[in-house]
Amino acid sequence: MQLAEQYTTVKREAHVEFEEKRSLFIGHALHVESEEEALAFIKQMKKEYSDATHNCFAYLIKGGIIARYSDDGEPQGTAGMPMLETIRKSGVSDVCVVVTRYFGGILLGAGGLVRAYSHSTAIAIEGAEIVTYEPYLVYELRSGYSEYQKYSNILTSASAIIDDTEFGADVCVKFALKRDEVEKVLTRISEAGYGRDIPTLVGERFDCR
Repeated sequence: MQLAEQYTTVKREAHVEFEEKRSLFIGHALHVESEEEALAFIKQMKKEYSDATHNCFAYLIKGGIIARYSDDGEPQGTAGMPMLETIRKSGVSDVCVVVTRYFGGILLGAGGLVRAYSHSTAIAIEGAEIVTYEPYLVYELRSGYSEYQKYSNILTSASAIIDDTEFGADVCVKFALKRDEVEKVLTRISEAGYGRDIPTLVGERFDCR
């Protein structure tokens, strides 16, 4: 199955906080690739912040195929759903966000809660760094040492990702190319080597530069 054109998610785990009318909100965001990973992160945050008033969450996985949220005791519709909507508006997928609240004694009202949980989610996602991955095809190329330098120059100029290079009786380079760069680069390699050394497709993945 061919990979999608692009894939936007978060790059790292993030924990950010802000205060609203004496209530402390801590937004936690993490890249997850399954519901099991999301639930494990939620469990971890609830354990770490077990003294908090609320630990609300929302996660969106596989382009929205899996989406769950929880108000965790806040008035219905004021936490989990706004968090999920904020995730959707950000354009990211495969992300889990937990917002921890320590109540400061002043009621925020329904509108205030929606804004606070939405803002916590947004800054948590921003802190985790939104990144867009593109589809790459992975190849292996075997050649002699004299040809290797020519091919290496071609791959470098094409901004290929070099995954591994093995030097033995010959040279084996494993590299990845953006899908829309493949035809041009493979043609250049074929011309440089007079068709003797043909890269072999060994896989595909999402990556970014």
